Amino acid sequence: NWVNRRDDTPSKNELGRIAAQTFRQVMGQRIREAERDRKFEEYANREGDIVTGIVQQNDHRYALLDLGKVEALMPQSEQVPYERANPGTRVKAYIVEVRRSERGPQIVVSRTHPGLVKRLFELEVPEIADGVVEIKACSREPGHRTKIAVHSNDSNVDPVGACVGARGGRVRMVVNELNQEKIDIIPFSEDLADFIAKALSPAKVTEVRLSEDRSQADVIVPDFQLSLAIGKEGQNARLASRLVGVRIDIKSETQYQNELNGIFEESFADGEWKVNPDTGEQEFHAADGSVISDGRAMIPSMPLTGVYNVANALAAVAVALLFGVAPDAIRRAAADGSAIRRRPRRRLGHELLGLSHRQSRRPLGRRRPRPPPCRRAPCRRAGSCCVRPVMCDGRLRLLPPGGL
Repeated sequence: NWVNRRDDTPSKNELGRIAAQTFRQVMGQRIREAERDRKFEEYANREGDIVTGIVQQNDHRYALLDLGKVEALMPQSEQVPYERANPGTRVKAYIVEVRRSERGPQIVVSRTHPGLVKRLFELEVPEIADGVVEIKACSREPGHRTKIAVHSNDSNVDPVGACVGARGGRVRMVVNELNQEKIDIIPFSEDLADFIAKALSPAKVTEVRLSEDRSQADVIVPDFQLSLAIGKEGQNARLASRLVGVRIDIKSETQYQNELNGIFEESFADGEWKVNPDTGEQEFHAADGSVISDGRAMIPSMPLTGVYNVANALAAVAVALLFGVAPDAIRRAAADGSAIRRRPRRRLGHELLGLSHRQSRRPLGRRRPRPPPCRRAPCRRAGSCCVRPVMCDGRLRLLPPGGL
C-alpha cells in the first residue's frame, strides 16, 4: 500500500485566527447540509405512509408535530373540523408531501386524507397487510362518516368480518383513533348495480337502473326507506356516489310510479315574481295559478280536498305562516275565490293554536303578577308608595323614607 509521507497539515504559525474561523464555518455548513440531505432522503420515500407525532403547537393556522428528529406541519385545511389536539397529545397523521427547504425537510401531514383510514386498517387488520383483503375504494367526510369497500382474494376469508374483528375489536381501534368517526364497511362487487345497492346501506334498495354510459344511476327505494337512503343532509347518498364513482338519483317507489304514469307533482314554490301594472307591487305567480302580493293573496276557486293533495295542503300552510294568512281563510277563499287580508302574526299564531279572539289579545307567555297593595294607611293603593310620589285621597303626597 502506498502511503503519502508528506504532511499537508499547515503549521501553527502558518494557520492564523481568520483561517481557522473560516475552516470551522465551512466544515459546520457542510455537516449541516449532509444532515439535511440525510433527513430528506429518510422521509422522501415515505409519502403516503403514516407517522406518529406529539403535538407541539396548535392554533388556528397550523399545528406542529414532533416526529423525533424533524417536525411536521399540519395546515388548517388538513385538520378535522372541531378536532383540537392539546399540546403533548400523541396523534397519528398521513404524510402528504415532503419538501426540500433551506432549514431542512418540510413534511406536510394530514388527518383528513382518505389514505389515513386505509393505513390504520393495515395496522389493525393483518389480512390487509398480507394482501389477502384489499380496500378497493374509500370515501370520507372527515369527522363525520367514512365508507370503505373491501374485497377478498381468498374465497375462505370474509372481507367484512376480517375488518370488523371479533366483537368489533379491530374497527373499534380505528374509530377511537379517528375520534369516534362512523365507519361503514361494504363488500366490493364487480356488478355496478349490486355495488351501488350495497353502497347505500343501511338502506334497502328495491331496484337500480343504470344509464347507457353507466355514469348515472336511478335508485328506487321503498317509501319508508327514502330518508334513510339519502341520509342526514344527503350524507349517505353523497358518500355512496363518491365510493362508486357514479351519480346517484334516489327516488321512492311512489315517485317512480307517478313518473311512469305521467303524474308530476308541482310545488307551490315554483313560479316567478312579477310587477302588478295597476298597483306597482311585487306579486308572486305560483305554478298552480295562485297570485300572492305583499298585502293580499289571491287563491283560485278550487276546493282544497280532492284536487289538492297532501303536498299542496302543506304548501298552503307554509305560505300562510310566511305571508300571515290563516289556513281557515285559505279554505274559505279556495271555495269562493275571494281575496284574503293579511293578519298580524300574533293573532295568526293564536288561530293556529285554536284560541279565541279574546284569548288572542292576551300574551302567550306568563302574566306579570300584580304588585301587592300598600300597607300604609290611608293609601291602600297598588304599588310602592315609599319610593315615589303617589295619589292618595285625591291629593298628591310625597311620602318620606321613614313612612307616615
